[in-house]
Amino acid sequence: MKSAQDIILRPVITENSMDGIADRKYTFDVAKDANKIEIAKAVEELFGVKVSKVNTINVNGKLRRYGRFEGFTASRKKAVVTLTEDSKTIEFFDGMM
Repeated sequence: MKSAQDIILRPVITENSMDGIADRKYTFDVAKDANKIEIAKAVEELFGVKVSKVNTINVNGKLRRYGRFEGFTASRKKAVVTLTEDSKTIEFFDGMM
C-alpha cells in the first residue's frame, strides 16, 4: 500500500485554485494510479482535516517545440479536494493568500 506522501505529490498554485480556497476547495497533483478514496485518506492523514468529496482530472501533456524538435510535456492527474464545513483549513495554503 502506498503512503500518503506517495499519493499527494504537490499542491497546485494557480489563480483559479487560489479562488477555490474560499469555498474550502484545495487542488493537488496526485499519483496517476490513485483513486478518490485513497486521495481522501491521504489528505486527511497529511493535514488532519475532514474531506467531503474529491474530484479528479486527468491532464494530458501539451505539445512543445524547441526549434525543429517537438514533443509532449508529461501528463498528470489533479485532484480538487473539498473539505467539510466543520473541518479546519489547511495551513499551507493560508500563507499563500
